[in-house]
Amino acid sequence: MTQPMTQPAGAFNHPFGVAFIGSGSAKLGTTLSNEQLSQVVETSDEWIASRTGIRQRHIASAADSIRSIGGEAAKRAIAQANLTPADIDLIILATSTPDDLFGSACQIQAEIGATRSVAFDITAACSGFVFALVTAAQFIRSGVYKNVVVVGADILSRLTDWRDRRTCVLFGDGAGAIVMQRCEIGDRLLSFEMHSDGSMNDCLNAGYQTESVALIDDITTQTGHFNTVTMNGREVYRFAVNRVPEVLEKSLFHAGLSTDDIDWLILHQANQRILDAVAKRLGIPAEKVVSNMAKHGNTDAASIPIALDEWVHAGKVKSGDTLALSGFGAGLSWGAAILKWG
Repeated sequence: MTQPMTQPAGAFNHPFGVAFIGSGSAKLGTTLSNEQLSQVVETSDEWIASRTGIRQRHIASAADSIRSIGGEAAKRAIAQANLTPADIDLIILATSTPDDLFGSACQIQAEIGATRSVAFDITAACSGFVFALVTAAQFIRSGVYKNVVVVGADILSRLTDWRDRRTCVLFGDGAGAIVMQRCEIGDRLLSFEMHSDGSMNDCLNAGYQTESVALIDDITTQTGHFNTVTMNGREVYRFAVNRVPEVLEKSLFHAGLSTDDIDWLILHQANQRILDAVAKRLGIPAEKVVSNMAKHGNTDAASIPIALDEWVHAGKVKSGDTLALSGFGAGLSWGAAILKWG
């Protein structure tokens, strides 16, 4: 397992701080309920809801793309931050399902007209948004960029085997975004920690399947395609309920805080059982745990920013609130960030 990337409180003197000033999410029009899914695969609303907490998920249409839904989320976040696309210096897109394998962040840059910004993708699956947020903070703290948009967007229906009820009941499509800004007084990213363990990669992946093609003489080349998502649900659950509380406790320690200081716990929306188990282990009351998976399912890198945006726009998350974020999943990878909103 790799050594963790951490930021103990007070360990570094940064020229600048980070503020979190806007959020947004895309509005996908098509929903697929558990009842409708039961017409596709042998399952039922009761079976899915009791095991996952999911009641429906959004499905991207033929007209949707990472460019379009990621761009919509970014534009909404920029507008809430009282900025324009021309103010944005950097766009980081966390996704596992780009429109283009060479990257979709540049497509989002063009979509929203952020002509001054540089843009690039990060692939870290369900941990991607937290990893992208931490990456963005380093550019801000060093003074290189002032206004950064972090987008989490995935169209997991592209990688779903709709004949496999173990996985197809879990996933949905969506996009969310936040705006982070440089500030000269204070730093609202209080701590973070990130981990990876590639020895467990086979527990959750969408691997590339190769096929040899004769090119000339004794030379062959490899072509193929990406497989649909495969998952060892039992191992992923065991991994999540052990590692997520641990990484959150370490991040709180680095921030000089305790679980009592958390206003909102926003976890990757993988499974309601995981959310409940993590909160119970940390002693965080259910009313502080953000959950919207009943409406969205597991949207991979998009799940944390979508949930955050819904709570911000509902007036639940307020300026100055302490948020504990944690993403976890394929890689396997996991991480956490403790921040003050606003």
